[in-house]
Amino acid sequence: MFESKYNKLLTIILVVVIVSIIGLLGFLGYNYFVESNSTQEAADFVDNYTGDEVATDSGIPSNQGTNSTSDNDNNPLDEIEGTSSSGNSTSTATSRVKKKYQGYTVAGTIKIPKTNVSYPILEKLSNGSLEKSVVLLYGAGLNQVGNTVIIGHNYRNGQFFSNNKKLSSGDKIYITDYEGKQKTYKIYKKFQATPEDTSFYQRDTNGKAEITLSTCTDDSSARLILLAREE
Repeated sequence: MFESKYNKLLTIILVVVIVSIIGLLGFLGYNYFVESNSTQEAADFVDNYTGDEVATDSGIPSNQGTNSTSDNDNNPLDEIEGTSSSGNSTSTATSRVKKKYQGYTVAGTIKIPKTNVSYPILEKLSNGSLEKSVVLLYGAGLNQVGNTVIIGHNYRNGQFFSNNKKLSSGDKIYITDYEGKQKTYKIYKKFQATPEDTSFYQRDTNGKAEITLSTCTDDSSARLILLAREE
């Protein structure tokens, strides 16, 4: 009798262990699938990114009869860069349409071959945007003279800036801006800073474009900082 109850208990424990293992493997497999899809989606976006879309409106009638627009009306061309003329002539104008990634406005893209990083750089910082990609934090703007800070999570799983610790001086970073222009940057300094330290944000770049990459250390006790300068 005792042996029978013991065997039943072992069987129950074994079943619980097997179910737990299956559940864990399923959870890990699902996470891997989601992360893999997300990484591939980001890489595909970067590969196809050529900057903001440019829309051209040509042959638009200007000030014709009852369809003319007064100074007090909302002119649909007010926010369009281009040229126009009065009377019955036509105007040609262009406007830039910012691209979006998973609902967030894109400022450009980043590629780091050594760590297989390939992500859109999102324009506005929020908890939501940081969960989707890397994000602009501060600075002159991508590929502009001065320093621009880009931040990303360290999820310790290869996503975003998780592998920044593997980078070192001399490694290259490629930044494409909203105009579709790409610049190559070379890392020249790597260090850790406290989360409150922003002293290196504003620095003399000697007329060059520079970028700063910031992420958490693996134990989240500090920030891992990489400084890179355009070649």
